[in-house]
Amino acid sequence: MARPYVLLSVATSLDGHIDDAGPDRLMISGAEDLDRVDEVRAGVDAILVGAGTIRADDPRLAVRSATRRAERVRRGLTPSPAKVTITRGGGLDPTARFFTDGEADKLVYSASGEHPELAGLATVVDAGDPLRLDLVLADLAARGVGRLMVEGGGAVHTLFLAAGVVDELHVAVAPFLVGDDAAPRFVHPARFPQDAAHRMELVDLRRVGDVALLVYRPVTPGGSCPP
Repeated sequence: MARPYVLLSVATSLDGHIDDAGPDRLMISGAEDLDRVDEVRAGVDAILVGAGTIRADDPRLAVRSATRRAERVRRGLTPSPAKVTITRGGGLDPTARFFTDGEADKLVYSASGEHPELAGLATVVDAGDPLRLDLVLADLAARGVGRLMVEGGGAVHTLFLAAGVVDELHVAVAPFLVGDDAAPRFVHPARFPQDAAHRMELVDLRRVGDVALLVYRPVTPGGSCPP
């Protein structure tokens, strides 16, 4: 079954946290790494986050650089990639910037049936109950998504990694410790089956501002679109 090339991107603290336990979002990456992420965003067809990330962070998921947006338009694309989310229970706010910001398509893959509150704001797709990631990826491929960037949060990272569908992994490691067991982690150990664990190949390592960027690929990539 054809699917997009999946690039998973995450920024973590030295102790593996993607946020702290406070009510406000912890900015882990520095300015240089955020610009790098923006460049990666500009080169993909769609960006996916979980419904929990939309509720907690209200992200725009847009390409920030005017130059990169203009280059996408020159190529006949929307200024920013399509936005994608997956949800098991619904409860999405139609006023969230995911739905109201930008001209790109918005896609909601749901296991909870129809979402009349999103009518006119997004395309809602039945992804099975329980939600099936293979259906999500196959539908995205059928819609012309060749490169998919997955930005989290932790439950979504875990879902994709455990399913073995990540073709490229970007980990930006910031030089500080969160030091709080209640803070969310990059991967949820309780949801990650032991038989899904596998060693990846480090293909790049470089300094970006004050973070270390590690790029990994599986030994046998399974995506349908080359990097």
